[in-house]
Amino acid sequence: MSLVRKNILDVTPYVAGKPIEETRRQLGLKKVIKLASNENPLGASGLAQAAIKKVLADINRYPDTSGFYLKKSLAKHLNTSPAGIILGNGSDEIIDIIIKTFVEDDENIITADVTFLEYEIISRVNNRKLVEVPLKYFKYDLEAIEKRIDKKTKLIFISNPNNPTGTYVSRYELEDFMLSLPQDVLLVLDEAYNTFIDVDDFPNSLAYVAKRNVILMRTFSKAYGLAGLRIGYSVAQPELVSFMERVRQPFNVNSLAQAAATAALDDKKFLLKSRQVIFEGKKYLYECLQRMGIAYVPTVANFILIDTGRDGLGVFKEMLKYGVIVRDMKQYGLKNFIRVTIGTKQENERFIKVLKKIL
Repeated sequence: MSLVRKNILDVTPYVAGKPIEETRRQLGLKKVIKLASNENPLGASGLAQAAIKKVLADINRYPDTSGFYLKKSLAKHLNTSPAGIILGNGSDEIIDIIIKTFVEDDENIITADVTFLEYEIISRVNNRKLVEVPLKYFKYDLEAIEKRIDKKTKLIFISNPNNPTGTYVSRYELEDFMLSLPQDVLLVLDEAYNTFIDVDDFPNSLAYVAKRNVILMRTFSKAYGLAGLRIGYSVAQPELVSFMERVRQPFNVNSLAQAAATAALDDKKFLLKSRQVIFEGKKYLYECLQRMGIAYVPTVANFILIDTGRDGLGVFKEMLKYGVIVRDMKQYGLKNFIRVTIGTKQENERFIKVLKKIL
């Protein structure tokens, strides 16, 4: 197609988790559970839902393009300055803003070969060279990444914990790695699943932001249950944020999302309950998979990468017939694997029951 930019022809679109309603419609099923997109199985917090209702009458007005109140709440929550925070229409938009702001046409971006797909997709859409470094034991290989850094490297994306493997880079590994980074290289730490961490050696990434060229990304889509509102944010040095603000589109975060996210930050009981559900569910799924002799990758996130021992896409399709939506890993190059989101007790039990039938 001569009308299309050449680099767009090489872009493979992101394949999202199959929606519940679509599955019901296509297969004629009434009871469908979705364990494909790492969403919060408890829904959204009551405080967030109440906040949305309060601002509904004003949706004829444009949202606050500065996100003043949400930034103020985040700054208090994170013990940082509002000037060091930028809001995005989900983490996806922030990735796009970062690349457009900092990466020149002839510069490159480094990440892992099996990680969040949007790093690759958005890099290619922006016609930037992407260097993909293989994982080592399902984990980011920082030593190998260090060897691939050259004079044209501008940006490094690290998903921590990594999606889709659930593995993480420890504090000590990351700090050693940062010592080797050239001063003109930006390190982006994507911590979409930081609220599910249950280990002691996870990095305190906020401490790095003030001292180094580190950009921290987080989201309200997972633990806070606001995936449908598309709201994420990034923390960096105020000077870096000021340049990112030049690229950000006005009114990029809608008023409902801002109100819900602001309220969700105060709902500590909901967050604790969400963590408890994930920890208990993880323990249950581990025990079941071990008894079934099925291999999996230990996780610090709210999902588990499972080796089915056969075609993962086939397993996904078979589970779909029983009304259980998981995520096949074909697009990630992990053909024998599926990724399952840890759900409620009932959802986890149904997943195991169906998995036993199939395998």
